[in-house]
Amino acid sequence: MFSRFLRWSFNFLASLLSRREVEGLENLPARGPCILAVNHLSIFDLPLVFGLIGGENVTGWAAEKYARHPFFGPILRMGNAIFIERGQVDRHAIEAAVAWVKRGNMFGIAPEGTRSRTGAMARAKTGIAYLASEVDVPIVPIAVAGTEATISCWLRLRRPRFLMRIGQPFKLPPLDEANRSASLRANADEVMCRIAILLAPEYRGYYADHPRLKELLAASSR
Repeated sequence: MFSRFLRWSFNFLASLLSRREVEGLENLPARGPCILAVNHLSIFDLPLVFGLIGGENVTGWAAEKYARHPFFGPILRMGNAIFIERGQVDRHAIEAAVAWVKRGNMFGIAPEGTRSRTGAMARAKTGIAYLASEVDVPIVPIAVAGTEATISCWLRLRRPRFLMRIGQPFKLPPLDEANRSASLRANADEVMCRIAILLAPEYRGYYADHPRLKELLAASSR
């Protein structure tokens, strides 16, 4: 009930205060299990994605610092958020995420770990690759654009334009245990390149010249 109310609230506010465009909804699984991988530009990414995709079978990680926040804390709990300590290996949060996905649900994650400070993609942490190796489910790449300009648009009494593109689900290759660290990095970058191909060039940031993105772009143009 709380998740449905939260989703309705986000959708109502988004329709009132922004212009939303969504592409690729047909690529989204009906339920799960799967991982939703999203680039992270602003605090408005979560309401946008949860409003369009959220429900009782969708959750994700949220920074532990928000657990006690008087405003964000209750909202995140309504969305079943799993709080995680940043900057360290939070095994409790990881185990909770693995259990959630293995129960047949969707788990949303921003591979960068925090909001971009440049308005473009930052280098991913390897947590997305580790989680994927533990659950072996499809990953759905989701690209968000326009949320970084929300406040500036509102200050000019304009409605910001949000664009969300959903790509085709894919699976990562198994980790190479002989070179686990490099394998985690390669898989995390694979996820980011799958998101980057859905974004305009100015949003690709760290991954703009990545060899794997160039391969994906070449393949898509054939």
